[in-house]
Amino acid sequence: MRRSRSLPVNVLVIAAWTVGLPFLTPGGAAGQSAIPERLTLREAVSLAVDRNPAMVAARAGVDAAEGDRLTASRRPNPALSVDSAGYPVFEPARPGYWGNQEFTVRFDQELETSGRRRLRTEVAESGRATAQLAVQDRARQIGLDVRRAYLAAVLAQADRGVAQTSLEEIDRVIALNRARLQQGEISGAELRRLQVERLRFVEDVFAADLAMKNARSTLLALLNAPQLDQPLELTDGLKPSPAEGPDALSAAPGDAGAAPRLLAQALEARPDVLAARREQVQAETSTRLQRALRRPNITVGGGYQNNFGSAGVVFGVTLPLPFFNQNQGGIARADAEKRAADARADVTATVVRLDVQRALNAVDTNRARVEYIEREYLKNAQESRDIVLESYRLGVADLIDFLDAQRAFRDTQRTYNRALFDQRVSLFELAAAVGRPDEQP
Repeated sequence: MRRSRSLPVNVLVIAAWTVGLPFLTPGGAAGQSAIPERLTLREAVSLAVDRNPAMVAARAGVDAAEGDRLTASRRPNPALSVDSAGYPVFEPARPGYWGNQEFTVRFDQELETSGRRRLRTEVAESGRATAQLAVQDRARQIGLDVRRAYLAAVLAQADRGVAQTSLEEIDRVIALNRARLQQGEISGAELRRLQVERLRFVEDVFAADLAMKNARSTLLALLNAPQLDQPLELTDGLKPSPAEGPDALSAAPGDAGAAPRLLAQALEARPDVLAARREQVQAETSTRLQRALRRPNITVGGGYQNNFGSAGVVFGVTLPLPFFNQNQGGIARADAEKRAADARADVTATVVRLDVQRALNAVDTNRARVEYIEREYLKNAQESRDIVLESYRLGVADLIDFLDAQRAFRDTQRTYNRALFDQRVSLFELAAAVGRPDEQP
């Protein structure tokens, strides 16, 4: 039974979630340079981190947080007031302006109490640090998405090669059968049956072509390429390089201590974990700020007064009386946000533990899967196909045997390619789960 192969749905829709609406608009790709036609995996990740609109948005968030920090660190502006009172403007005979009124020029400055400005600045600095960690975490996620998409395109290219090879083998057998038909060795029915079977192999080639084009377009979308149909040569293969072996993350087969060790690394290195902890610090500082706001600020002022020709100095102090509002609402809200930040940190830690464990499970399983296919099936399927093909050419095997052997070889190759894809992606996922994605080139 023929089974169709297609790329994973989550790989094909990565771009739609990551690239975002700015790219879908006509101006979204304006000003972007073309992507090189020859691309390594490392170059693809670097381009995505530089060009992807999600990264641009994350970096803009850092700039916005820096603006909040600058605003929080500034003192209140002084106030200038000018008062004129008592001048008889509606009397028929108005006296001179300067000596016949009360005229005051005054400066007032609000003095913040209880370390408000320091606390406010600390809250804003924590927000900026959180935004910077968000950029790192976005780069981690986009890097993993690009690696998946790149390998998906390589997988589609490999499947296309398998389909093309199978079709060429069928064409050679058809040419052989035409010659045998002319010599009267076979009937025309057998040749027509083989020609009909050829359509299935042609369909495999068309399906592989479409999957390959879509996979490349998905990768180009992640790179924010101006054209999603440009030619693209991917230089990396499906097999992991030596740097991606078990020693890369100290996750050797059967290593019982790998999970605790990698989990400890993840809790120390993952940007989302560090961001959650920074949010806890920010929430704690915000709580102290809200408690400081219970104490009112003091406004002091002074200036010059001309009181009907008599010059003098004025001075004043304004102290709000917190009889009715002692910022109870702000304190309650800050306490609630602190509890929420603590809960989010716990959730993030749980997600990290799950990510690391699932990635370890995938690495172990996919490694064993690849080794099993290589040991038990890959060589045997090719030898079986070759033996049946030669037997068919000699007239010993029939057409059904040949077609079954050809399909079995094709399916084994595809299964092996998918196993290599899953193995290498699982290594990428483990590196990203630990927070060290750059260790997987």
